[in-house]
Amino acid sequence: MRLVIQRVKYAKLEVENKTISEINQGLLVFLGITHSDNFDIAKKYAQKASKLRIFEDENGKINKSTNDINGEFLVVSNFTLYGEATSNRPSFSNAAKGGVAEPIYDYFCEELNKVVPTKKGVFGADMQIQMHADGPVTLIIDSDK
Repeated sequence: MRLVIQRVKYAKLEVENKTISEINQGLLVFLGITHSDNFDIAKKYAQKASKLRIFEDENGKINKSTNDINGEFLVVSNFTLYGEATSNRPSFSNAAKGGVAEPIYDYFCEELNKVVPTKKGVFGADMQIQMHADGPVTLIIDSDK
């Protein structure tokens, strides 16, 4: 499982010019799923993401979680996070196929939503995402490391 997490002041996701999800301050998470991922891994990394303290406290220290600031998550499935660009045409063979990845993505979002309000993209859709990066603060979390 690979997560690219971007701290945002705002994020909006559209499919076919229709707004699907929108958040104010919080975290935009691009989630990649590989063949070895499962529900246990999804739960572990949803819990980890929910506890990340990457927002500033009253002293300017990065010490608050998304929950602490009453923020939200927007989670976007992104198979290209498992792309390998060893040539000019990337290979995505390390990304799990939709039939395997979609239930794990849904479960990750459900687990995260138990702790922090979580909105989703549309699995497998051509999504357009607007965001206002905050910082920018970007983290990459990889279950393989």
